[in-house]
Amino acid sequence: MSTNVNVAVGDVPKLRTMSDSFIEYYRCADRYSRFVLKGFPSESGYFRLGRDRLYGRSSGFKPSDSPTPPLHDATQHEVDGDGVIHLSFDIDETVDSMRQERYANHGSANEFFQSAIRDTYYLLRPLLPLHLRKHLQKLRLKGWNKIPFPTWPVDRTVDNVFEHLLRLALISSGEERIPFIWFWPEGASGCAIVTHDVETALGRDFCSTVMDIDDSFAIKASFQVVPEKRYHVTRSYLDSITSRGFEVAVQDLNHDGNLYKNRSIFLERIKKINEYGRAWGATGFRSAILYRRQEWFGDLEFAYDMSVPNVAHLDPQHGGCCTVMPYFVGDILELPVTTIQDYSLFHILNDHSIDIWKQQAQLILEKHGLMNFIIHPDYVTHGREQEVFKALLAHLAKLRADNELWIPTAGEAAKWWRQRSRMTLVEDKQEWRIEGEGSAGARVAYASLKDNTIVYNVSM
Repeated sequence: MSTNVNVAVGDVPKLRTMSDSFIEYYRCADRYSRFVLKGFPSESGYFRLGRDRLYGRSSGFKPSDSPTPPLHDATQHEVDGDGVIHLSFDIDETVDSMRQERYANHGSANEFFQSAIRDTYYLLRPLLPLHLRKHLQKLRLKGWNKIPFPTWPVDRTVDNVFEHLLRLALISSGEERIPFIWFWPEGASGCAIVTHDVETALGRDFCSTVMDIDDSFAIKASFQVVPEKRYHVTRSYLDSITSRGFEVAVQDLNHDGNLYKNRSIFLERIKKINEYGRAWGATGFRSAILYRRQEWFGDLEFAYDMSVPNVAHLDPQHGGCCTVMPYFVGDILELPVTTIQDYSLFHILNDHSIDIWKQQAQLILEKHGLMNFIIHPDYVTHGREQEVFKALLAHLAKLRADNELWIPTAGEAAKWWRQRSRMTLVEDKQEWRIEGEGSAGARVAYASLKDNTIVYNVSM
């Protein structure tokens, strides 16, 4: 690890090097990541980097307790004679704070009251008709479009931060271009995964039709299956999915919304969840209703998780990881949910078009990121919703044909990103090559500046 702790001797602050998250993101040579924080880090708070709002620790100014303006702009920096870039905010801590939602106030004064309401709702949920559930959810989400942070409909703050740092690295190094390992295999412009959360027996029994629809667009998906109480899960049902080239992932334990209620409940349930993962041969996990505590992810015995939204304004638990790229939480890889869920689209926004999905896809593709869609088999059993689902798949297929979008399963995307994290970029006679497992599909890319804007070129 290259990050050092800040140590003060005689009240003279030492420099704090910051490079882990930058190198992890770009997989570039260490020499291009020469960032330091000079001074004593402050308490965490909000500030901005140009137009982007950030949350983390800083030096030389006091960050705000609120994401609303005015916010201090931390774009000013210094470059010393050795080309080292001195910043006023801690890169690694800021990126981690945003990805892992440390800005979210889980300990608010009304947390107990909110928890009591949630418990009552999920106790009564099986007895509530759909129209009443939708009405209660709309009341709960009233004012969602006025939440200032993260940014709806896609928050790309973390990705913008890394591009800002890459721009500084190019300028300070004096080099025309910086090589790095491209984000996706074969030089793909971006990645999209389709995931199906199976919530009821109706959805379970409709999975075969959903797979037929997916296959008609040559798209394989991941099915998140609830192990207990919601419906009966047989080996033949799981085999009916995997035998067709689709994937099975574990979805919570019983989908009652209480997995992360407290530590003791979590530890009791996660033991069973991990056992189901091993029994099913599942490498992926998603929690019910996208409830999460990322600080507990270390107890998940899975290769990847898919429970963290990019921006969670329309989810029961607000927050968001503010990035469109996968990232590691300890040893587990997070594949963030970067698009609106079908349920929220249909029943909260009353929208039966793919306009929002298309807008989100465009914003994600601009950053060459990951599109992660949740389509419930339970909610596309009828004509209008099913046609919207087909329209989405048709749009993804078009992006694949026209924009070289990669559409793997979730497990395949996670495997690639994990392999990429272990690859190294090696310079050989002024040429660059990639070493490591999976490197045959990897591509060297070059970042350069054009009109002070980052431009990427991928070697094919």
